[in-house]
Amino acid sequence: MSETTEGSELQNGFQPQPRPEPEPESELKVESQPEQQPEEELKPEPVVTDADPKPEPNNESSIQSNETTKQASTDQVAPPGRRKDEENRTFTMRELLSELKSDEDDAGSPYSQENTQRQSYQNNAAMELINSVTGTDEEGRSRQRILVYAARRYATALERNPEDYDALYNWALVLQESADNVSPDSTSPSKDALLEEACKKYDEATRLCPTLHDAFYNWAIAISDRAKMRGRTKEAEELWEQATKNYEKAVQLNWNSPQALNNWGLALQELSAIVPAREKQKIVRTAISKFRAAIQLQFDFHRAIYNLGTVLYGLAEDTLRQGSPNLKEVSPDELYSQSAIYIAAAHALKPNYSVYSSALRLVRSMVLGFVRCLFWW
Repeated sequence: MSETTEGSELQNGFQPQPRPEPEPESELKVESQPEQQPEEELKPEPVVTDADPKPEPNNESSIQSNETTKQASTDQVAPPGRRKDEENRTFTMRELLSELKSDEDDAGSPYSQENTQRQSYQNNAAMELINSVTGTDEEGRSRQRILVYAARRYATALERNPEDYDALYNWALVLQESADNVSPDSTSPSKDALLEEACKKYDEATRLCPTLHDAFYNWAIAISDRAKMRGRTKEAEELWEQATKNYEKAVQLNWNSPQALNNWGLALQELSAIVPAREKQKIVRTAISKFRAAIQLQFDFHRAIYNLGTVLYGLAEDTLRQGSPNLKEVSPDELYSQSAIYIAAAHALKPNYSVYSSALRLVRSMVLGFVRCLFWW
C-alpha cells in the first residue's frame, strides 16, 4: 500500500483566506504542508499531512523599528558649521529647511547603497513573478489581487529596512500562496519559480532571525512541494533531505507542534522511497518515531495516525520481501496488524474521508483477525 500526503498548511503569516480542511487524497501525502498522504498530505500516492486549516497568521507583521528617537536637548547649541557670530541672527524658514535637508543628507541611510540596490533588484524580480499570476478562476483572481497588494506593502517595508525579517517572512508566504494560484501546466510563471523565490525569502528571514520557527516550517513545505515536482530523481532526494532538516529545526524551536512532526515523518517517508535500499529501513523507522511523537502530542490527530498505519504497512511488505526477519525484529504479520489498527482508528475519527475508507477495506481482514484473537484469549 503506498503512502499518501495531504496538503500543507502555512503557519503564522499572511493568509487572506484560511482554507477548509481538505479530504486526504488516496494514498499517502503529508500535511506538512506536507499535508499529503501516505494519505495525501505532503504530496505519490498520497501521504497524509496536517491539512487541517492552517493556523491563522497575522496578515502583517508588527516589528517595531530598532531605531530610537532621541529627545531634543533643551540647551541652545549652535548647529555645526555655523559661525559664532551667527548664533544670535534670525534665520528665514528657507534657510532652516535647507540646513535640515543638508543634515539629513550628511547622516545618510543606515543601510548601504549596495544593500538598498540589491534589495530593490530582488523586490522587482519577486513582484514581476507575482504580477504575472492571474489565477485559474474568478475566486483565484480575486485572491491574487489581495496577494499582490500585500506583496507591494512588504516590498515597501523592505526598501525602508532590508533587515525586516517579518516582511521577508510574510512576503515568502505571499509567494507560496501565489504558487497555489498557478495551473500545473503554466510556464510563465511556473509554480516552481514562485516556490523557489519563496524559499529565498524564507532563507533570508531565518538568517536574520534564527528562532523564527514558523518560517522553517513553511520553508520546509515549499521545499517539499518543489521535491514532489521532480519525482524520484537525485535533485528530489536533495530537496527532501533539505526539507527534513528544516522540519527538524522547526521542531527544535517549537517542540509542541504535532503538524511539524507529522510533516517531518512524511518527508522522511518520501525520502525513503528514493535512497538506496541499505539506507531505507533506518529512515522509515525514523519516520515512524515522528508520527508516534505527533500522536503523543495530539492523540486524535487522524492524519498522523493514518500515516503511521501506512508506513507500518510498507515496512511489513519490505520485511516480507527480504525474507525471515531477525528474531529481534517485529514480524511482518505483527506489522500488518499494527498497520490495520492505526488505519481503522483514523477511519473512526474521520469516517467520511475516502482515502481512509479505501485503506480500511484493504486491511479489514487483518482488523477482524486481531479482534478474533482478543475474543479467543
